[in-house]
Amino acid sequence: DLYRKVFVFRKDPSDAYVVLRARLEQPLHNFTVCLRSYTDLSRPHSLFSYATKAQDNEILLFKPRPDEYRFYVGGKFVTFRVPEGRRDWEHVCASWESASGIAEFWLNGKPWPRKGLQRGYTVGATAAILLGQEQDSFGGGFDLYNSFSGELTDVYLWDTGLSPDKMRAAFLSLRLPPALLAWKSLSYEVKGDVVVKGRLRE
Repeated sequence: DLYRKVFVFRKDPSDAYVVLRARLEQPLHNFTVCLRSYTDLSRPHSLFSYATKAQDNEILLFKPRPDEYRFYVGGKFVTFRVPEGRRDWEHVCASWESASGIAEFWLNGKPWPRKGLQRGYTVGATAAILLGQEQDSFGGGFDLYNSFSGELTDVYLWDTGLSPDKMRAAFLSLRLPPALLAWKSLSYEVKGDVVVKGRLRE
């Protein structure tokens, strides 16, 4: 149980990462991914990377610069411009719906204008899911200068689009619906220099 714990990625740049194991029974037509990060990086870095054999950026949350997030589905992406962080924790949730091709992005409990992405697409179920690196091949192909350095916590993946109430609940760390990946019951393996520590503050 990682309640009130964080992954600390100690080095910059880093070859470290965390492998997450989710039991996906079938391909995803909808999903939501949420996480909380704390970093002073200004270079590009990957937060959440979900790759299949067919597509290395099947789902990717990527921060190319301090005032921008990129959300990838099936190798295509949309960009969300954000205020440059004040060196504090940032909570992001990104959700996607195949039927409408709507991508939603929430930062610190607030929604950004929705965008269109990959209508009709299906996200493959056999995946390598990593924190801290961006995959350029299935489970590998890392560029160290896209690695994450800092602290990550509250990582979740659902096979549905969360309602606005649940998006806000995720930001506030309130009770959440059962998830494919849940921070409080995470199946994970640390590769390299990543340390599990208590949170410094709420």
